[in-house]
Amino acid sequence: MNLDLIKLAQEQTGTETGLKQQVIEALRQIYDPEIPLNIYDLGLIYALDVDERAGKAHIRMTLTSPACPVAQSFPGTVEVAIKQVPGVKEAQVELVWDPPWSRDTMSEAAKLQLGLV
Repeated sequence: MNLDLIKLAQEQTGTETGLKQQVIEALRQIYDPEIPLNIYDLGLIYALDVDERAGKAHIRMTLTSPACPVAQSFPGTVEVAIKQVPGVKEAQVELVWDPPWSRDTMSEAAKLQLGLV
């Protein structure tokens, strides 16, 4: 498992505070257009770096498939949502395809909700 995914797994336990936690909560309000789960618990967020002092957030994310019908517009949707978090002055969303998304990146709660555990 790469370090970003390990770091993200630690964040999913709720140990983050401050602006980063607010960004995570905003990500949990955004739902995948094809699977009825939020993009954070679905495991689409590969890395989340927040500079609280500067108010900057950088997100590396993927989609469930490169053929996703909103592949062109969805990163912009995420960026707009993150910019609405109080304290965020700048947000950058980077869409990546490596590693490809798989069920392994989903939170246990997401797997349970989909009946995968």
